[in-house]
Amino acid sequence: MSSKESSASPAKLALLVIAWYAGNTFYNIYNKKATNMIHAHWFVATAQLVVGIVWSLVMWATGLRKAPNLTAADIASCIPIGLCACLAHAGSVLASAVGAVSFAQIVKACEPVFAAVVGLLIPPMDVKPMLAYVMLIPIVGGVGLACVKEGKGVDINVQAFLYASMANAAAALKGKLGSSVTKSLKSNPEKNMDAANVYAVMNIISFCCSVPFVVVQELPTLGTEWNKAVETYGLQPLLTNIIVSGFMFYIYNEFAFAFTAYVGAVTSSVLNTAKRVIIIVVSAVVFQEPMERNTVLGSAIAIGGTFGYSLASKKPAAAPAKDKKA
Repeated sequence: MSSKESSASPAKLALLVIAWYAGNTFYNIYNKKATNMIHAHWFVATAQLVVGIVWSLVMWATGLRKAPNLTAADIASCIPIGLCACLAHAGSVLASAVGAVSFAQIVKACEPVFAAVVGLLIPPMDVKPMLAYVMLIPIVGGVGLACVKEGKGVDINVQAFLYASMANAAAALKGKLGSSVTKSLKSNPEKNMDAANVYAVMNIISFCCSVPFVVVQELPTLGTEWNKAVETYGLQPLLTNIIVSGFMFYIYNEFAFAFTAYVGAVTSSVLNTAKRVIIIVVSAVVFQEPMERNTVLGSAIAIGGTFGYSLASKKPAAAPAKDKKA
């Protein structure tokens, strides 16, 4: 364990988790409110990233945080990760926009399935312990059960499912492609790339990657949709929901990055799984989303499987080699 990791007291870790959970929960609430107001969901996702950029620039300009010192080559190495971050964020926003927040979270519990496949397909190959792969069965089965409605059979919001799956695939690729790059940047103190700055840089690149999607998907109708939303809901509520959701998105991710830097990916993944339970319950209450028996049971199985996968993925440390005596 590094000195940085050992310096985190239990109280500090607890505060990071509380801030992470609270930020994520409020983000999902305000994000849903924003996308309910305006039918320009790529725009909402991109505008949320702008809020984080403004926050980072203020932190750097005031000297509260050292600005990154990156070369053109460093930035180029981050672009694929930023693109994956863009698609992961947009996929989550779009999934919640066209369907229930709870359903999007249930499907996103399948992220370990995508991560396992990516780990095997993209070199260097990342082979998990067999128990981890066994845990993928309840994840897939639980999500499948949650899609079965009593008296209706399989009832699935295809758009929401596809967008959430896009987010899963992009998040898995981001994790695979980003681990070596971010580790290299963090290891060089001259680059000022701690966990917070790594996320800030990825957020900026993610925004740059999001803009073309807004232009292609929504620009022709953006003015009309904006005016319609302002006329229906008012300018202040619309701006409030977009800005607050953007701020919460940035803050919860920054706290999550900081927590992961202290405790490692496995512990962070376990707590990320528990976080989904809170979001599903809160969103079901706030937005009065129906939670049938199969939905509750299926989500519990899937989230339990994700919890088991996170624990089973931790490979045992290699035993130190013993010196052979003559």
